[in-house]
Amino acid sequence: MSESTSSKPMYEQIFNDVKRRIIDNTYMAGDKIPSEKELAEAYNVSRITSKRALEMLAAENFIIRRPGRGSFVAEAGDDGQAPPAAAKSSAVLKKRPGKLIGVVLTDFANSYGTRLIYGMESAARELDCYLILRRTFGVQENEEETIRKLLELGVDGLIVFPAQGEYFNAEILKLVIERFPLVLIDREIKGVASSSISTDNVQAAFMATEYLFELGHSHISILSPPPKDTSAIEERIEGVMQAYASHGVIVDQRLWITGLTSTLPNSFNDEEKIEQDIERIMNHLQAFPEITALFAFEYHIALLVKEAARRLGLNIPSDISVICFDHPLFRLGEGYAFTHMRQQEENMGRLALEQVTALMGSGAGAGRTKLQAQLIPGESAASVRSHSMDRSSF
Repeated sequence: MSESTSSKPMYEQIFNDVKRRIIDNTYMAGDKIPSEKELAEAYNVSRITSKRALEMLAAENFIIRRPGRGSFVAEAGDDGQAPPAAAKSSAVLKKRPGKLIGVVLTDFANSYGTRLIYGMESAARELDCYLILRRTFGVQENEEETIRKLLELGVDGLIVFPAQGEYFNAEILKLVIERFPLVLIDREIKGVASSSISTDNVQAAFMATEYLFELGHSHISILSPPPKDTSAIEERIEGVMQAYASHGVIVDQRLWITGLTSTLPNSFNDEEKIEQDIERIMNHLQAFPEITALFAFEYHIALLVKEAARRLGLNIPSDISVICFDHPLFRLGEGYAFTHMRQQEENMGRLALEQVTALMGSGAGAGRTKLQAQLIPGESAASVRSHSMDRSSF
């Protein structure tokens, strides 16, 4: 290495070396070039230095950087500059009036999700961002494909409400490792520094269970989807356990049903599964007549309970009490309102948008935000003393 070369900053040396290899076709048009990590190792520099070199190459249209995929040599046009397609793509990105944010949700409804989107959209307007929304219906394959396509579109950041399941999909883990601006909603990756916004589910479930204890209930049935590796459900169970412990009451998990599937996004509106869950709840109430209250971890599970109670001739709340998470704000024709834990949906959406833009702008470190839920008394929970029906004859 010559003295003049060695006197240059390392990022400039890397820039010139890669540029020369592109010009002499060592790296052909469309080829993937070494990553930040590979360049850092090859030149014995930090990734900050190699990243700067790649940013300079991208700025001069020698390469196209695709978040989550890598950097590729731009195809040369007749004038030796960026190719027509790449130049057009780059020009479009430069002319965009604001940042582009991909939003990936399992699904949304009036009971949960709509206000979340409202919060994101309101914050996006204020921060000059634009949202691209896609639903995955809880299918991990849909989630992976959606994330890949959004990255190919050139989104600047992602907000993801992950599908329930034993593992996070590979695309999410890759984004976390590569420090792509990503914020998770309602889920956390255990043992990995990632940004997330969620309800304090432990506190919320504790509060709901405590409320039932105050009404004199101790034989409480917990109703939930499968909790395995779904942090929100696991945390709600932990909150219930803490409430029992604080009262010195032994938990009888025989009273619980933690495997309801008809409300999962990939099963929603499946009439056969809905019917199976209703019958399961009916059989459960008949098998355990000591149950005086049910705590549904989702609003739509509370609706299943309502139908099961109706078929059994039970009245809510005079015969049995019900409490749940979430509830539609408007209840035309509902008949009565469930006592429920209201999550800060709109605030959650707003904070997610603000957090992902902060990650894009300053490379700020990952943070986890927990929001408090509020107990909203309704007409579905009453004291044990007010229960009128002896169900021991079931």
